[in-house]
Amino acid sequence: MNNKNIFYVLLFFGMIAWGGSWVNVKVLGSYISAYEMILMRFGITALTMVPIIIWLKHSFKIDLKSLGLVTLVSITLIFYNKYYYLGTKFGTASLGGAMVTTLIPILTFVFLALLGSKKVSKKDAIALFIGAIGVLTMMHIWSFDSTRIFVIHNLYFLLAAILWAILTIISSKSTKISPIVFTFYMYIITVALDWLFFVDVQAIAFETFDGIFWLNMALISIAASTFTNTIYFLGIEKLGAAEVSSFVFLVPFSAIILSAIFLGEKLDVFIILGTILTLFAVKMLNNIRVLKRRPKSV
Repeated sequence: MNNKNIFYVLLFFGMIAWGGSWVNVKVLGSYISAYEMILMRFGITALTMVPIIIWLKHSFKIDLKSLGLVTLVSITLIFYNKYYYLGTKFGTASLGGAMVTTLIPILTFVFLALLGSKKVSKKDAIALFIGAIGVLTMMHIWSFDSTRIFVIHNLYFLLAAILWAILTIISSKSTKISPIVFTFYMYIITVALDWLFFVDVQAIAFETFDGIFWLNMALISIAASTFTNTIYFLGIEKLGAAEVSSFVFLVPFSAIILSAIFLGEKLDVFIILGTILTLFAVKMLNNIRVLKRRPKSV
């Protein structure tokens, strides 16, 4: 197996871990609050990123501009995780994993278009329309049942997607440090702000944490954050952003399947159909090729 194939395998497992993080949050919601989860998750992630940054021989130095951007991103990350947590706690992990992950690239495109950084072509307009139909399908708009459409967790998921789209745009601003180091400081500042303003560490009921809690905390911190972020950024360097981005299509489906396996959530036809529609819209907007044509042999 060559290096490229190894990256493919690692990216596959990374996307499964990302999708599985919605299951992890659902489980953790019965133990701790949103802010306590943020503190513990990103605290563990930041610590486990240190040896990776050293191994990659990246500098820990950060300039003032990057520090300012990191602080803005960290504030956004706290509130993204709050609504991500609340939506999953009161809704389903399958809907959150499908709706938020597919809506983020669509909203990012819309915001960039509103800011004048993107021009909306006819193809883009069609893609946005398909994406809107997909999201409405996930929300069971076709059932015409207001008790299923206008529920609080749908609002939480929408807010989470909006916040991550904003986070994506802020993070894309050019900096002098590597993406992995930027992400490391994002987690450090997120933990510091969360601890300072939202969490009383002495009030955390550590004595109630059992093996199930620590397994899910390890999976969401180390597997879904440290491992996946590292592989994702290295994959971009080795394979290119276009090739790596196609693997993100695995995230919503892994969230749906893992939620059915581990949480007993039903495989909702509306969610699956809506996911397919929104992923098709994302593919159109970003010109992503999921399956590349191999050159014909002469």
